[in-house]
Amino acid sequence: RTANGTRICAQLYSDNSPYYDQCCGGAVLVVDPGSDVPYMPHGWAASVSSLVVGSRCELTVWSRAGKKGSSKRFGA
Repeated sequence: RTANGTRICAQLYSDNSPYYDQCCGGAVLVVDPGSDVPYMPHGWAASVSSLVVGSRCELTVWSRAGKKGSSKRFGA
């Protein structure tokens, strides 16, 4: 949840590390419940290196813009 209590379904991070305490770092892209984003925001295409998905949420990503190509689903 955010500081004001709003629910977050997923967070995507630009940096990753094999060390647990440094696993999710860098810039953060927040995914709200019910979001449907067929194109990544400017600067995020091919730059997500780690992600966290909240409970009772599912994140589906595609290999190509516009929801094309192969897809992969992530859950909590």
